[in-house]
Amino acid sequence: MYILAIESSCDETSVSVIKDGCEDVSTVILSQMNTHANYGGVVPEIASRMHVENITLVIDEALKKANMKMEDIDAIAVTYGPGLIGSLLVGLMAAKTLAFIYGKPLIPVHHIAGHIYANNLVKKLEFPLIALVVSGGHTELVYMKENYSFEKLGSTLDDAVGEAYDKVARVIGVPYPGGPIVDKLAFEGKDTYDLPLPLNDDSYNFSFSGLKSAVINLVHNEKQRGNEIIKENMAASFQNRVVQILVKKTMKALKDNNVKNLIVAGGVAANKGLRTALTEACNKANINLIIPEMKYCTDNAAMIGAAGYYAYKRGDIAGLDLNAKAVVSLK
Repeated sequence: MYILAIESSCDETSVSVIKDGCEDVSTVILSQMNTHANYGGVVPEIASRMHVENITLVIDEALKKANMKMEDIDAIAVTYGPGLIGSLLVGLMAAKTLAFIYGKPLIPVHHIAGHIYANNLVKKLEFPLIALVVSGGHTELVYMKENYSFEKLGSTLDDAVGEAYDKVARVIGVPYPGGPIVDKLAFEGKDTYDLPLPLNDDSYNFSFSGLKSAVINLVHNEKQRGNEIIKENMAASFQNRVVQILVKKTMKALKDNNVKNLIVAGGVAANKGLRTALTEACNKANINLIIPEMKYCTDNAAMIGAAGYYAYKRGDIAGLDLNAKAVVSLK
């Protein structure tokens, strides 16, 4: 089964052709990162306008790369939420138009389900499993007993982990996008700054607002004293706290639920510090760990096509009245 998938929830315009939920026939990603870097972050209005300019070009390129025509496609999958509403609407309207003109089923896909199923492009998911979802907008632990069954065990009570990275990066003078640069600096520095371990309790929930505020206050106080902040050491101290709490709560969820399979999903899955720490912890606990390739960590349509295949098998077919949702829970 060949699915044409469209992802436009933030600032990447992406289209893929995915076979049977596990084979990436073609993927095209057009990033707007360089444009938004001029503003220190994603500007929603600019993002949606750029999606409008690029969506048809990216669809054509994905089909050309797959050496296929729309007549060869069996269904259309699209991200309907969560995300920037203007960006979502562009991809959704493109998908609905294609579904209408060519008479193809329209499959609605939750953005986080997509990130989870990016792992299916690496290796077929084995159940039950725990998914650690870490991105700019989400930090969640999800239990899956079978395909397309999502039970949220816990989530962030305030800032998402990726959001915290970007804010800390800005405070220590690192340009956008700050997360990857903070990760790189962390390996060059030492853990010398006294920062708290965020929400260090027995729940599956997370909180990064306090840690972010601690960094801001520490930087402010040091500047007031005329002391220079060593970026590498601050990055190392911050990242060590983040990774420690993510690993601790993830391993607890695996143990409490007697699960031996762990997958990591979302843009922060590309973080080298987190990858290294989880790999070590899983090896010690005899846990099967899957982390997507770097190209499938950030937003891409391949993950939407992978999730869309299983959504279709479950019977998730939308009408042409499908609407975008800026906020929607994973079910």
